[in-house]
Amino acid sequence: MDETLDFAERLHAGKSQLPLALRLIRNTGVRKRHIVQPIEETLRHPGFAERNRIYEVESKKRCPEVIERALGNAGVTTQDIDAIIYVSCTGFLMPSLTAWLINTMGFRSDVVQIPIAQLGCAAGGAAINRAHDFCTAYPEGNVLIVSCELCSLCYQPDDDGVGSLLSDGLFGDAVAAAVVRGRGGEGMVLERNASYLIPHTEEWISYAVRSTGFHFQLDRRVPGTMEPLAPVLRELAADHGWDIANLGFYIIHAGGPRILDDLSKFLGVDEHAFRHSRATLTEYGNIASAVVLEALRALFDEDTTTPGAPGVIAGFGPGITAEMAVGTWTTDTPHTTDDRTAARIAVP
Repeated sequence: MDETLDFAERLHAGKSQLPLALRLIRNTGVRKRHIVQPIEETLRHPGFAERNRIYEVESKKRCPEVIERALGNAGVTTQDIDAIIYVSCTGFLMPSLTAWLINTMGFRSDVVQIPIAQLGCAAGGAAINRAHDFCTAYPEGNVLIVSCELCSLCYQPDDDGVGSLLSDGLFGDAVAAAVVRGRGGEGMVLERNASYLIPHTEEWISYAVRSTGFHFQLDRRVPGTMEPLAPVLRELAADHGWDIANLGFYIIHAGGPRILDDLSKFLGVDEHAFRHSRATLTEYGNIASAVVLEALRALFDEDTTTPGAPGVIAGFGPGITAEMAVGTWTTDTPHTTDDRTAARIAVP
Protein backbone atom coordinates (compact mmCIF):
# COMPACT_ATOMS: atom_id res chain seq x y z
CA MET A 1 0.00 0.00 0.00
CA ASP A 2 2.83 2.40 0.80
CA GLU A 3 4.31 1.84 -2.66
CA THR A 4 0.92 2.34 -4.29
CA LEU A 5 0.35 5.66 -2.54
CA ASP A 6 3.88 6.82 -3.34
CA PHE A 7 3.54 6.01 -7.05
CA ALA A 8 0.10 7.61 -7.22
CA GLU A 9 1.33 10.83 -5.63
CA ARG A 10 4.28 11.06 -8.03
CA LEU A 11 2.58 9.99 -11.25
CA HIS A 12 -0.60 12.02 -10.76
CA ALA A 13 0.84 15.00 -8.91
CA GLY A 14 -1.22 18.14 -9.27
CA LYS A 15 -4.40 16.36 -10.37
CA SER A 16 -7.47 17.82 -8.69
CA GLN A 17 -8.92 14.37 -7.90
CA LEU A 18 -5.74 13.01 -6.33
CA PRO A 19 -6.36 13.88 -2.63
CA LEU A 20 -9.79 12.22 -2.69
CA ALA A 21 -8.45 9.19 -4.55
CA LEU A 22 -5.58 8.75 -2.08
CA ARG A 23 -8.02 8.87 0.82
CA LEU A 24 -10.25 6.27 -0.81
CA ILE A 25 -7.27 4.01 -1.57
CA ARG A 26 -6.16 4.18 2.07
CA ASN A 27 -9.63 3.05 3.13
CA THR A 28 -9.79 -0.02 0.85
CA GLY A 29 -8.19 -2.29 3.45
CA VAL A 30 -5.74 -3.59 0.81
CA ARG A 31 -2.28 -4.14 2.29
CA LYS A 32 -0.56 -5.86 -0.64
CA ARG A 33 -1.19 -7.10 -4.17
CA HIS A 34 0.56 -9.35 -6.66
CA ILE A 35 1.30 -8.30 -10.25
CA VAL A 36 2.75 -10.27 -13.16
CA GLN A 37 5.34 -7.66 -14.15
CA PRO A 38 7.76 -5.47 -12.18
CA ILE A 39 6.01 -2.29 -11.06
CA GLU A 40 8.14 -0.10 -13.34
CA GLU A 41 7.00 -2.05 -16.40
CA THR A 42 3.38 -2.06 -15.20
CA LEU A 43 3.38 1.72 -14.96
CA ARG A 44 4.46 2.10 -18.59
CA HIS A 45 1.98 1.63 -21.41
CA PRO A 46 3.54 -0.28 -24.34
CA GLY A 47 0.26 -0.31 -26.28
CA PHE A 48 -2.81 -2.52 -26.31
CA ALA A 49 -1.33 -5.14 -28.65
CA GLU A 50 1.75 -5.63 -26.46
CA ARG A 51 -0.29 -5.80 -23.30
CA ASN A 52 -2.55 -8.44 -24.79
CA ARG A 53 0.55 -10.39 -25.88
CA ILE A 54 1.76 -10.28 -22.27
CA TYR A 55 -1.66 -11.49 -21.14
CA GLU A 56 -1.38 -14.50 -23.44
CA VAL A 57 2.16 -15.33 -22.34
CA GLU A 58 1.44 -14.96 -18.63
CA SER A 59 -1.87 -16.85 -18.72
CA LYS A 60 -0.22 -19.79 -20.46
CA LYS A 61 2.68 -19.67 -18.01
CA ARG A 62 0.59 -19.55 -14.84
CA CYS A 63 -2.65 -21.46 -15.41
CA PRO A 64 -1.37 -25.07 -15.82
CA GLU A 65 0.22 -25.34 -12.36
CA VAL A 66 -2.89 -24.02 -10.64
CA ILE A 67 -5.11 -26.35 -12.68
CA GLU A 68 -2.96 -29.37 -11.75
CA ARG A 69 -3.33 -28.50 -8.07
CA ALA A 70 -7.11 -28.17 -8.37
CA LEU A 71 -7.42 -31.49 -10.21
CA GLY A 72 -5.23 -33.21 -7.63
CA ASN A 73 -7.19 -31.84 -4.70
CA ALA A 74 -10.46 -32.93 -6.31
CA GLY A 75 -9.14 -36.43 -7.01
CA VAL A 76 -9.66 -36.26 -10.77
CA THR A 77 -7.47 -36.16 -13.87
CA THR A 78 -7.69 -34.19 -17.10
CA GLN A 79 -9.44 -37.20 -18.67
CA ASP A 80 -12.24 -36.93 -16.10
CA ILE A 81 -13.14 -33.34 -17.02
CA ASP A 82 -16.22 -32.89 -19.21
CA ALA A 83 -16.34 -29.08 -19.42
CA ILE A 84 -13.92 -26.20 -18.88
CA ILE A 85 -15.25 -22.79 -17.86
CA TYR A 86 -12.62 -20.09 -18.38
CA VAL A 87 -13.32 -16.65 -16.92
CA SER A 88 -11.32 -13.48 -17.45
CA CYS A 89 -12.04 -9.82 -18.15
CA THR A 90 -8.45 -8.54 -18.43
CA GLY A 91 -7.30 -9.87 -21.80
CA PHE A 92 -8.72 -11.32 -25.01
CA LEU A 93 -7.85 -14.51 -26.88
CA MET A 94 -9.65 -16.26 -29.72
CA PRO A 95 -9.77 -19.16 -29.60
CA SER A 96 -10.19 -19.03 -25.84
CA LEU A 97 -7.38 -20.26 -23.62
CA THR A 98 -9.53 -23.38 -23.22
CA ALA A 99 -8.37 -24.62 -26.63
CA TRP A 100 -4.72 -24.24 -25.65
CA LEU A 101 -5.34 -25.97 -22.31
CA ILE A 102 -7.04 -28.92 -24.03
CA ASN A 103 -4.18 -29.33 -26.51
CA THR A 104 -1.40 -28.77 -23.98
CA MET A 105 -2.58 -30.47 -20.79
CA GLY A 106 -4.16 -33.64 -22.17
CA PHE A 107 -7.84 -32.92 -21.75
CA ARG A 108 -10.19 -34.92 -23.97
CA SER A 109 -11.02 -33.43 -27.37
CA ASP A 110 -14.75 -33.62 -26.66
CA VAL A 111 -14.54 -31.36 -23.59
CA VAL A 112 -17.16 -28.59 -23.64
CA GLN A 113 -15.58 -25.11 -23.75
CA ILE A 114 -17.39 -22.29 -21.93
CA PRO A 115 -15.41 -19.02 -21.96
CA ILE A 116 -16.94 -16.11 -20.02
CA ALA A 117 -15.35 -12.74 -20.77
CA GLN A 118 -17.74 -9.91 -19.93
CA LEU A 119 -19.11 -10.47 -16.43
CA GLY A 120 -16.11 -8.97 -14.66
CA CYS A 121 -16.01 -9.64 -10.93
CA ALA A 122 -19.33 -11.52 -11.06
CA ALA A 123 -17.82 -14.17 -13.34
CA GLY A 124 -16.46 -16.28 -10.47
CA GLY A 125 -19.96 -16.78 -9.11
CA ALA A 126 -21.33 -17.21 -12.64
CA ALA A 127 -18.77 -19.93 -13.39
CA ILE A 128 -19.77 -21.85 -10.27
CA ASN A 129 -23.44 -21.53 -11.21
CA ARG A 130 -22.92 -22.64 -14.80
CA ALA A 131 -20.87 -25.60 -13.53
CA HIS A 132 -23.74 -26.48 -11.21
CA ASP A 133 -26.17 -26.28 -14.14
CA PHE A 134 -23.92 -28.52 -16.23
CA CYS A 135 -23.67 -31.14 -13.50
CA THR A 136 -27.42 -30.99 -12.96
CA ALA A 137 -27.91 -31.77 -16.66
CA TYR A 138 -25.09 -34.35 -16.67
CA PRO A 139 -24.97 -35.87 -13.16
CA GLU A 140 -21.81 -37.86 -13.88
CA GLY A 141 -19.99 -34.82 -15.25
CA ASN A 142 -17.01 -32.93 -13.86
CA VAL A 143 -16.35 -29.26 -14.60
CA LEU A 144 -13.06 -27.38 -14.32
CA ILE A 145 -13.28 -23.65 -13.56
CA VAL A 146 -10.27 -21.47 -14.39
CA SER A 147 -10.05 -17.78 -13.49
CA CYS A 148 -7.17 -15.70 -14.88
CA GLU A 149 -7.35 -12.03 -13.94
CA LEU A 150 -4.28 -9.93 -14.77
CA CYS A 151 -5.78 -6.61 -13.73
CA SER A 152 -2.47 -4.76 -13.76
CA LEU A 153 -2.41 -5.04 -17.56
CA CYS A 154 -5.41 -2.68 -17.63
CA TYR A 155 -3.61 0.18 -15.86
CA GLN A 156 -4.03 3.42 -17.80
CA PRO A 157 -1.44 6.03 -16.73
CA ASP A 158 -3.32 8.91 -18.35
CA ASP A 159 -6.63 8.23 -16.58
CA ASP A 160 -6.94 10.46 -13.54
CA GLY A 161 -10.64 10.29 -12.62
CA VAL A 162 -11.43 9.19 -9.07
CA GLY A 163 -12.82 5.83 -10.22
CA SER A 164 -9.72 5.08 -12.29
CA LEU A 165 -7.32 6.14 -9.55
CA LEU A 166 -9.20 4.10 -6.98
CA SER A 167 -9.06 1.01 -9.21
CA ASP A 168 -5.29 1.52 -9.57
CA GLY A 169 -4.98 1.03 -5.82
CA LEU A 170 -7.55 -1.74 -5.47
CA PHE A 171 -7.14 -4.44 -8.14
CA GLY A 172 -4.54 -7.21 -8.12
CA ASP A 173 -3.53 -10.12 -10.36
CA ALA A 174 -4.44 -13.74 -9.66
CA VAL A 175 -5.00 -17.15 -11.20
CA ALA A 176 -7.39 -19.60 -9.53
CA ALA A 177 -9.00 -22.93 -10.38
CA ALA A 178 -11.70 -25.18 -8.97
CA VAL A 179 -13.37 -28.46 -9.81
CA VAL A 180 -17.12 -29.04 -9.57
CA ARG A 181 -17.95 -32.75 -9.44
CA GLY A 182 -21.32 -34.22 -10.26
CA ARG A 183 -20.62 -37.17 -7.95
CA GLY A 184 -18.56 -37.51 -4.79
CA GLY A 185 -15.91 -35.11 -3.64
CA GLU A 186 -15.44 -32.78 -0.70
CA GLY A 187 -16.46 -29.17 -0.20
CA MET A 188 -19.66 -27.28 -0.88
CA VAL A 189 -22.60 -29.25 -2.26
CA LEU A 190 -24.29 -26.78 -4.62
CA GLU A 191 -28.05 -27.01 -4.28
CA ARG A 192 -29.61 -23.89 -5.76
CA ASN A 193 -28.34 -20.91 -7.77
CA ALA A 194 -29.75 -17.63 -8.99
CA SER A 195 -28.83 -14.53 -10.99
CA TYR A 196 -30.08 -10.98 -10.55
CA LEU A 197 -29.45 -7.72 -12.39
CA ILE A 198 -30.28 -4.35 -10.82
CA PRO A 199 -32.30 -2.56 -13.53
CA HIS A 200 -30.71 0.35 -15.38
CA THR A 201 -27.27 0.12 -13.78
CA GLU A 202 -25.32 -1.23 -16.77
CA GLU A 203 -23.15 1.90 -16.95
CA TRP A 204 -22.09 1.82 -13.30
CA ILE A 205 -19.21 -0.64 -13.87
CA SER A 206 -17.89 -0.80 -17.40
CA TYR A 207 -14.97 -0.70 -19.79
CA ALA A 208 -14.43 2.04 -22.33
CA VAL A 209 -12.63 0.13 -25.09
CA ARG A 210 -10.16 2.40 -26.86
CA SER A 211 -7.01 2.07 -28.92
CA THR A 212 -5.08 1.99 -25.63
CA GLY A 213 -7.10 -0.93 -24.31
CA PHE A 214 -9.63 -1.35 -21.53
CA HIS A 215 -10.36 1.79 -19.49
CA PHE A 216 -12.14 0.87 -16.26
CA GLN A 217 -15.12 3.06 -15.36
CA LEU A 218 -16.62 3.01 -11.86
CA ASP A 219 -19.68 5.00 -10.83
CA ARG A 220 -19.71 6.44 -7.33
CA ARG A 221 -23.09 4.77 -6.71
CA VAL A 222 -21.61 1.25 -6.89
CA PRO A 223 -20.71 0.97 -3.17
CA GLY A 224 -24.39 1.41 -2.33
CA THR A 225 -25.61 -1.56 -4.35
CA MET A 226 -25.72 -3.98 -1.42
CA GLU A 227 -28.90 -2.40 -0.09
CA PRO A 228 -31.00 -3.56 -3.09
CA LEU A 229 -29.08 -6.84 -3.41
CA ALA A 230 -29.37 -7.92 0.23
CA PRO A 231 -33.11 -8.73 -0.12
CA VAL A 232 -32.31 -10.82 -3.21
CA LEU A 233 -29.85 -12.91 -1.20
CA ARG A 234 -32.35 -13.18 1.63
CA GLU A 235 -35.05 -14.38 -0.76
CA LEU A 236 -32.74 -16.99 -2.34
CA ALA A 237 -32.01 -18.47 1.08
CA ALA A 238 -35.68 -18.29 2.09
CA ASP A 239 -36.73 -20.11 -1.08
CA HIS A 240 -34.38 -22.88 0.03
CA GLY A 241 -35.86 -22.89 3.54
CA TRP A 242 -32.96 -21.07 5.19
CA ASP A 243 -32.45 -17.83 7.08
CA ILE A 244 -29.66 -15.85 5.39
CA ALA A 245 -28.61 -14.42 8.76
CA ASN A 246 -27.89 -17.85 10.25
CA LEU A 247 -25.72 -19.77 7.79
CA GLY A 248 -22.55 -21.66 8.56
CA PHE A 249 -20.33 -19.91 5.99
CA TYR A 250 -20.39 -16.96 3.61
CA ILE A 251 -18.21 -16.64 0.48
CA ILE A 252 -18.76 -13.10 -0.79
CA HIS A 253 -17.01 -11.15 -3.54
CA ALA A 254 -15.05 -8.45 -1.74
CA GLY A 255 -15.10 -5.61 -4.25
CA GLY A 256 -14.26 -3.25 -1.42
CA PRO A 257 -14.71 -3.00 2.36
CA ARG A 258 -18.06 -1.22 2.14
CA ILE A 259 -19.55 -4.18 0.25
CA LEU A 260 -18.86 -6.42 3.22
CA ASP A 261 -19.80 -3.80 5.81
CA ASP A 262 -23.15 -3.14 4.16
CA LEU A 263 -23.98 -6.82 3.71
CA SER A 264 -23.21 -7.39 7.37
CA LYS A 265 -25.65 -4.62 8.27
CA PHE A 266 -28.44 -5.39 5.81
CA LEU A 267 -28.34 -9.17 6.31
CA GLY A 268 -27.82 -9.06 10.07
CA VAL A 269 -24.66 -11.16 9.81
CA ASP A 270 -21.69 -10.78 12.13
CA GLU A 271 -18.68 -9.25 10.36
CA HIS A 272 -16.53 -12.23 11.37
CA ALA A 273 -18.56 -14.39 9.00
CA PHE A 274 -16.98 -12.51 6.08
CA ARG A 275 -13.42 -13.03 7.33
CA HIS A 276 -12.27 -15.05 4.31
CA SER A 277 -13.55 -12.47 1.83
CA ARG A 278 -11.99 -9.62 3.81
CA ALA A 279 -8.68 -11.46 4.08
CA THR A 280 -8.66 -11.92 0.30
CA LEU A 281 -9.10 -8.17 -0.15
CA THR A 282 -6.36 -7.42 2.39
CA GLU A 283 -3.76 -9.84 1.05
CA TYR A 284 -4.45 -9.77 -2.71
CA GLY A 285 -6.66 -6.76 -3.43
CA ASN A 286 -9.74 -7.10 -5.57
CA ILE A 287 -8.79 -10.01 -7.86
CA ALA A 288 -12.05 -9.87 -9.83
CA SER A 289 -13.56 -13.27 -10.66
CA ALA A 290 -10.91 -15.08 -8.58
CA VAL A 291 -12.10 -13.57 -5.27
CA VAL A 292 -14.74 -16.21 -4.49
CA LEU A 293 -12.37 -19.05 -5.38
CA GLU A 294 -9.62 -17.65 -3.15
CA ALA A 295 -12.09 -17.16 -0.28
CA LEU A 296 -13.23 -20.77 -0.77
CA ARG A 297 -9.60 -21.91 -0.60
CA ALA A 298 -9.27 -20.12 2.74
CA LEU A 299 -12.42 -21.86 3.98
CA PHE A 300 -10.93 -25.24 3.03
CA ASP A 301 -7.66 -24.39 4.75
CA GLU A 302 -9.38 -23.24 7.95
CA ASP A 303 -10.97 -26.70 8.15
CA THR A 304 -13.50 -25.81 10.86
CA THR A 305 -16.74 -25.92 8.86
CA THR A 306 -19.21 -28.43 10.28
CA PRO A 307 -20.40 -31.08 7.80
CA GLY A 308 -23.93 -30.22 6.77
CA ALA A 309 -23.47 -26.52 7.53
CA PRO A 310 -25.44 -24.30 5.10
CA GLY A 311 -23.63 -21.59 3.17
CA VAL A 312 -23.81 -19.06 0.38
CA ILE A 313 -21.56 -17.87 -2.45
CA ALA A 314 -22.18 -14.49 -4.06
CA GLY A 315 -20.29 -12.62 -6.77
CA PHE A 316 -21.11 -9.09 -7.91
CA GLY A 317 -20.04 -7.28 -11.06
CA PRO A 318 -21.00 -5.27 -14.13
CA GLY A 319 -24.65 -5.03 -14.89
CA ILE A 320 -24.96 -4.54 -11.89
CA THR A 321 -25.11 -8.36 -11.75
CA ALA A 322 -25.25 -10.76 -8.81
CA GLU A 323 -24.48 -14.48 -9.22
CA MET A 324 -25.46 -16.45 -6.12
CA ALA A 325 -25.53 -20.06 -4.93
CA VAL A 326 -26.50 -21.85 -1.73
CA GLY A 327 -25.49 -25.29 -0.52
CA THR A 328 -24.12 -27.36 2.33
CA TRP A 329 -20.63 -28.38 3.38
CA THR A 330 -19.57 -32.00 3.11
CA THR A 331 -16.45 -33.98 3.91
CA ASP A 332 -17.85 -37.24 2.54
CA THR A 333 -16.37 -38.41 -0.74
CA PRO A 334 -18.97 -41.04 -1.78
CA HIS A 335 -22.23 -39.84 -3.29
CA THR A 336 -25.62 -40.80 -1.94
CA THR A 337 -29.03 -40.94 -3.53
CA ASP A 338 -30.03 -37.54 -2.13
CA ASP A 339 -27.41 -35.54 -4.01
CA ARG A 340 -28.35 -36.39 -7.57
CA THR A 341 -28.91 -32.74 -8.51
CA ALA A 342 -26.06 -31.37 -6.42
CA ALA A 343 -22.54 -30.62 -7.47
CA ARG A 344 -19.52 -30.48 -5.20
CA ILE A 345 -16.87 -27.83 -5.51
CA ALA A 346 -13.25 -28.38 -4.55
CA VAL A 347 -10.52 -25.75 -4.87
CA PRO A 348 -6.73 -25.78 -4.49
